[in-house]
Amino acid sequence: MIASLHGDVIDIGLNTAVIECTGVGYTFTATPQTLATLRRGESARVLTTLVVREDAMNLYGFTDVSSREMFALLQSVSGLGPRLALAAQSVFSPAELATAIAGGDAKSLQRIPGVGKRMAERMIVDLRDKVGPYSSDPTPESPMVSVNSVVPEQVIEALVGLGFPERTAGATVAAVAEENPGLDTAGALRAALARLGRG
Repeated sequence: MIASLHGDVIDIGLNTAVIECTGVGYTFTATPQTLATLRRGESARVLTTLVVREDAMNLYGFTDVSSREMFALLQSVSGLGPRLALAAQSVFSPAELATAIAGGDAKSLQRIPGVGKRMAERMIVDLRDKVGPYSSDPTPESPMVSVNSVVPEQVIEALVGLGFPERTAGATVAAVAEENPGLDTAGALRAALARLGRG
């Protein structure tokens, strides 16, 4: 098990980054919120989980223990794999997920790309009694970045990664930026997903 990485960030991509540890570069997949905390050429530490499949070994990165534990917990739901678990954390913090699940709020859970009514209800049934420890966890603030600088590109890339067409993602992010100047990456992503959900 690779539990964490600590080293220089040598690349940041659409939904992945590479951290070099003692001469070896490790690629990991992460949410836009996690990727936004990284800077190419600077040292960083991320917590990780290694997911082993028959045909692949994929590393997933997180900024805090609660996010990593929630990622594992979500995958205990039948039919909910790593990609969907990461999509859930792109939309909600662990505390917000715990609140929605414990409160039986299937409608909110359906804002997660790829989660329909049936999956939302399954998440509630399977996890309602397990999410208590996360409902009051303080979540680290996302780095505040002007929405007019790096945020739009990251949010557009995140939406494309979640399956939305690039043109639609660009128009939505532009509208969100105009309505809510000063949003951080996480806030802009949530606002864009809410707007796309209304559409």
